[in-house]
Amino acid sequence: MAGGAFTEKGKQYPGKMTVFVFLTCLVASSGGLIFGYDIGISGGVTSMDPFLKRFFPSVYAKEQEVVETNQYCKFDSVLLTLFTSSLYLAALVASLFAGYITKRCGRRVSMLGGGAIFLVGAVLNGLAQNVAMLIIGRIFLGIGVGFSNQSVPLYLSEMAPAKMRGMLNISFQLMTTVGILVANLINYFTAKIPGGWGWRIGLGLAAVPAVIMVGGSIFLPDTPNSLVARGKVESARAMLRRIRGTDDVSLEFDDLVAASEASEAIQNPWGTLLQRRYRPQLVMAVLIPTLQQLTGINVVMFYAPVLFKTIGFGGTASLMSAVITGLVNMFSTFVSIATVDRLGRRKLLLEGGIQMILAQFVLGTLIAVKFGTTGVAAISRPYAIGVVFCICVFVSAFAWSWGPLGWLVPSEIFPLEIRSAAQSVVVVFNMIFTFIIAQIFLMLLCHLKFGLFYFFGAWEIAMTLFVYFFLPETKGIPIEEMDRIWANHWYWKRFAVDGGRKVELTSTAV
Repeated sequence: MAGGAFTEKGKQYPGKMTVFVFLTCLVASSGGLIFGYDIGISGGVTSMDPFLKRFFPSVYAKEQEVVETNQYCKFDSVLLTLFTSSLYLAALVASLFAGYITKRCGRRVSMLGGGAIFLVGAVLNGLAQNVAMLIIGRIFLGIGVGFSNQSVPLYLSEMAPAKMRGMLNISFQLMTTVGILVANLINYFTAKIPGGWGWRIGLGLAAVPAVIMVGGSIFLPDTPNSLVARGKVESARAMLRRIRGTDDVSLEFDDLVAASEASEAIQNPWGTLLQRRYRPQLVMAVLIPTLQQLTGINVVMFYAPVLFKTIGFGGTASLMSAVITGLVNMFSTFVSIATVDRLGRRKLLLEGGIQMILAQFVLGTLIAVKFGTTGVAAISRPYAIGVVFCICVFVSAFAWSWGPLGWLVPSEIFPLEIRSAAQSVVVVFNMIFTFIIAQIFLMLLCHLKFGLFYFFGAWEIAMTLFVYFFLPETKGIPIEEMDRIWANHWYWKRFAVDGGRKVELTSTAV
């Protein structure tokens, strides 16, 4: 296989999965709830007529026009998309500062701060009186998301034993899907509230996952990696014994200390990340989150109700269709949890990529046949069911591949000396492209029409080829030993240099 694979004959640390590790990772993964809830809730409220009538009257007026109107363009509004995408711009900026705080103060403090700031944003949005108040609230939400998305994946990867790292790290994505599903259900029921104020409940209830994250972070321990990096060596040794369930932790602890000493010798981790020997990690830090967003998943998830309304579903029907996709998203994530440490990362990414390609092209064709380039049509119930089915096929593929693995793989491949800086790069590029796509999606839908689905399908072809040729397998490899995978790769081995010599490892090509 072009990507190559490590045989896992290198160091294996003693230890096992403990109840303590499981519970701490479960609590930490609640950071995914705030991210997922916002993705789900924002798309729902922007499809509610009372919300549009109050804050975006021009969009509301266009929506009320008869079906002969071009359905592709009825929601095209710069101000409406700014409401959605302002969060991701704020998260982008926040993640730059979150990397420093996560490194100096610990993963737990970063999660705590992110949850508290998200809570402020939820209150502002729930009480919003005008568009300015809405967007300011979204900015606070974005800062909270930036901090949590920077710290939570690192926390999970550092706490988990190597052989269970995939499963535990994916709990972050699972919680994201739970947040999306809960938000979709809340949208569905609050849309029916007489008086048209149900959107306030949906936006305000974002405070609940924020409180869960804040409350959980108060009681969470910090990771041994973070404790060592901050000079708390004996506390780190005690924590490592506790999370591994054994006193025989000297091998792993020595590697943590050595990695920390190498990290402390680095004065400028951002500059270090740009060095030639870290080129593979830098490329992955940029391309994996970028390609994750170019699947088009956020188009489906936070614009799902709007998208379904655009192709002819009624208001309540569009929200129910979003609930269906939310359920598919959540349950499909369990497939990844069950298989990622057995099948590996590459197989899931390759299968998921092929499935998404097929779904996007079929979906684009279905919409092209019915709406053509005019965007004028009425669709039958069976046809609508077919569209929803294709979207569910696409969502399921993403949910067991690029969704969770887009966060897992970057969080496990960085050495400690560049880990916080590199994870910040991951979040920055994730949020840059989430922001760009959120900001231009409705415009692209208006101009590219059904071709938008072919556009994303073409990107999915490119990312599947990227995985096949350039992403090595990382399953089962201790996080502090991850540098060895690059020396075994057909392309990246030219960069795998440590102190001027090639890194040796025991491996075979697959």
